[in-house]
Amino acid sequence: MRHSILDLAPVPEGSDAAAAIAASVELARAAEGWGYTRFWLAEHHDMPGIASAATAVLIGHVADATRTIRVGAGGIMLPNHAPLAVAEQFGTLATIHPGRIDLGLGRAPGGDLAVARALRRGLDGDSFPHDVVELLSYLGPADPDAPVAAHPGQGTDVPVWILGSSLYGAQLAAHLGLPYAFASHFAPDALNDAAAIYRARFRPSRHLDAPYFMLAVNVFAADTDAQAARLRTSQQLAFARLRSGRPGKLPAPVDGIAAEIGQDTLRAVNHALRISAVGAPETVAAQMAALIERHAPDEVILTGQIHDPAARLHSFDIAAQVLRGLDRRDAA
Repeated sequence: MRHSILDLAPVPEGSDAAAAIAASVELARAAEGWGYTRFWLAEHHDMPGIASAATAVLIGHVADATRTIRVGAGGIMLPNHAPLAVAEQFGTLATIHPGRIDLGLGRAPGGDLAVARALRRGLDGDSFPHDVVELLSYLGPADPDAPVAAHPGQGTDVPVWILGSSLYGAQLAAHLGLPYAFASHFAPDALNDAAAIYRARFRPSRHLDAPYFMLAVNVFAADTDAQAARLRTSQQLAFARLRSGRPGKLPAPVDGIAAEIGQDTLRAVNHALRISAVGAPETVAAQMAALIERHAPDEVILTGQIHDPAARLHSFDIAAQVLRGLDRRDAA
């Protein structure tokens, strides 16, 4: 089974965006050697702890620094952009890096109302399905009757994914015959229903013959369970602060997370982040095997907001070894 990485180019406390971007490039290069299939980056705005706001620019930078791994968006928040502009950006990326670019599309704005106004985007109705179809047309075969074409873009057939955390995206991906990635790493409540609807209602298309479902999993792997649990506290703190309207740089890990955010908040955070594998290699292997057996994904995409870049590299290295081991076990 394929395994991939979702990276937000996290900016740790005490660091800056330049160092965060350099760390993401280093991770992508390492991931290529460890056998990961994709390295995706996500669009977020007005968040000091995330350096991937200009997602297409960063995708190009990472693709330039690697050779074989697929690089893409997980995702581009389509309400923020004109479909033609996205087609031109990703058509250009695919022209420079043929066969290596993915385009995941999200329906969320990637920020609040102030961000939407700053991006000059209106909020007058949901045009997401129409915009996806329009974007697909720009990346598809040439149409001599089309009033507008994307150059570059036309004929590149950049693979388009639908991203989601609700039944809406599952239904749209099934209707259009596109691969579907579920945001189970932070919003897992509709996971089972979304996967079932997507698989049951999938309509084959020129893009895909059969449903293809990607499961997102938080991974915090270390040499011991205790070390991994401590690494995870950075994400727990960051998530709690985001939910309380206080986003910032990625916090350093702490001892005693409950004392930092309180038991009630910790329970809510852990509920939202429950699709996770945390621990030493054998612990992560058992947790990943259980998640894969329960949800039967075609691919898993791993993410992990870890404060220390070296610890983040080690975590994804362990995770790659774990998943290769599970593949060997299943093939035996």
